[in-house]
Amino acid sequence: MRTLLAALLLTAAAPALAWGQNGHRITGAIADKHLSPKARAAVMEILGTESLAEASTWPDFMRSAPDSFWQKESVPFHYVTIPIGKGYSGAPPQGDAATALAKYSAVLRDPRASLADRQTALRFVIHIVGDLSQPLHVGREGDRGGNDVKVSFFGDATNLHTVWDTLLVENQNLSYSEWTPWLLAAATPQQMRDWSSPDPMQWIADSIVVRETIYPANPELGYSYVFQQNDNLRRQLTKGGFRLASYLNALFDAPVPAPGKQK
Repeated sequence: MRTLLAALLLTAAAPALAWGQNGHRITGAIADKHLSPKARAAVMEILGTESLAEASTWPDFMRSAPDSFWQKESVPFHYVTIPIGKGYSGAPPQGDAATALAKYSAVLRDPRASLADRQTALRFVIHIVGDLSQPLHVGREGDRGGNDVKVSFFGDATNLHTVWDTLLVENQNLSYSEWTPWLLAAATPQQMRDWSSPDPMQWIADSIVVRETIYPANPELGYSYVFQQNDNLRRQLTKGGFRLASYLNALFDAPVPAPGKQK
């Protein structure tokens, strides 16, 4: 069963999938605990009873839809590529996670946008914030976010991207609703402040630093790698939740421009 699971994850792995379902749900559930009243009301107006955790996986789920937007156009919206030793200097012509975040944030602030468009936009915003906290979604140039870095995980062939998307999280045998209170209880007040920046450029810079600590010297990964990366994993999941809450609070607490005033 474990070998079958790993094989399925390997065949599904691509640069546009981050954290897997549980990882995204964890960031959404953490954020849900820290929304401002105004942001919470705005989210409920757009999504109704759909929680942040539920909405967080939608852009990955929709990649199975056959139309061109989901199969091609939206793929770059899940990651940025930053060469070693460099910082973010702008998106390629097809866009990336940073430009998609700005695009969908503008939709959410546009009073002329339809409810359907705002639902799509909010689900993308929730998802992208989680993506940018997965270190391999701020990927090096040339290895497709670690997809081309072949490793084994407890003897099963896979790649580094899949290890960070899913295998490290699922190795704990916890549901997202179990992960969430444990991570929140472990976060200190100072960490909450430090990890609550609403600035995507700070998230990207932080993920670059973490990214350079997770490439293994030995491709045979097991208990030692899980132990070594446990703090990184827990921090990045928690950071994503605090960042999402902070971003949504800033987005929805700001005054909305009057119709016709957008630039």
